[in-house]
Amino acid sequence: MNNFEFYNPTRIIFGEGSIAKLKKLIPRKARVLLLYGGGSIKKNGVYLQVADALRKHELFEFGGIEPNPDYATLMKAVKLVKKNQIDFLLAVGGGSVIDGTKFIAAAAHYQGEDPWDIIAQGLGSGLKKAIPFAAVLTLPATGSEMNRNSVISHREKGQKMSFGSEKVFPKFSILDPKVTYSLPQKQIRNGLVDAYVHILEQYMTYPVGAIVQDRQAEGLLMAIHDMAPTALQMDPPDYVARANYMWVCTNALNHLIGVGVPQDWSTHGIGHSLTALYGLDHAESLAVVLPWLLWYKRDQKQEKLYQYGYRVLNQKMQKYSERIDRTIEALSAFFHSVGMPTTLTAYGLDPDKVAKEVKAHLEAENFTRGEHRDITATEAAEILRLSR
Repeated sequence: MNNFEFYNPTRIIFGEGSIAKLKKLIPRKARVLLLYGGGSIKKNGVYLQVADALRKHELFEFGGIEPNPDYATLMKAVKLVKKNQIDFLLAVGGGSVIDGTKFIAAAAHYQGEDPWDIIAQGLGSGLKKAIPFAAVLTLPATGSEMNRNSVISHREKGQKMSFGSEKVFPKFSILDPKVTYSLPQKQIRNGLVDAYVHILEQYMTYPVGAIVQDRQAEGLLMAIHDMAPTALQMDPPDYVARANYMWVCTNALNHLIGVGVPQDWSTHGIGHSLTALYGLDHAESLAVVLPWLLWYKRDQKQEKLYQYGYRVLNQKMQKYSERIDRTIEALSAFFHSVGMPTTLTAYGLDPDKVAKEVKAHLEAENFTRGEHRDITATEAAEILRLSR
């Protein structure tokens, strides 16, 4: 196991009725900016719960944070923060709203000329200050409610990039499984796939003797397999399944299973380009990349593929090459079982054309990912050509 430091200060308040606890969790004298997305929280009752809990606070609002939050939108919120001397942010939404709030929290105190440099120039890791914030999670998927990561789009530049900082851990996050009851089944599917790939990005590399992290990751993967059919149930929703769905998404990327082990993240890097160029949902982009990346890197990742196939997917044939084949096929079959396509052609996209365009896009970003830092724009293009 590699040396590591682990730090996660986010307090989790979990369970039905938890939103009412906001009134005691946010400082009474705080000037609070409520941030949300397209307005679904005003249709499903979450907005009313939040407003009622904060009726004695000085509350401002900013809505319209889009999926894959855009820099231009977030900078409007930064102006509002400065104008009204906001000193506490409350993100009510899914990963996009929470990620956007992290950027707003950082950008509001940024002293440089262009806050985009927090991301583009890698300045996020050196942040000295950010506005404190909390989250009410409404769409489980990204784990942003309990981590230091944020992914932001700059549509004018055609970029989608990430940053991380200990200054943007949420102070607390409220997770009420009942808020998922109003979600479309497609969003539940996306969340399950997103969490699954988050786990594999931290697990599917090479062994370093990290028995605890491996078993934790495998347990989370098995939990997703166990809960997925019931979590996708819509009429009526199953509370226990939705509670486990919400919690597994949080644990998939709260940094615990990733400490002391090599990590990959090339699937996410390639997927971000697919979202930026073609508008695929984040989880959709991951599912059309990951199985083919595993085929492409099967020799390099063989030990973990053996282990994953045997322990998680019940692939126990003795011939290792066959086990790898069946393991990757079983992964694809799981994605299909929850309604998630695994090829670019399923979305009407030509893999050869996509490979060419994504390669140019990634070359402009000097793309290098993978546990050995050996997946460049060229390898990404080769992987995408397989997705047919």
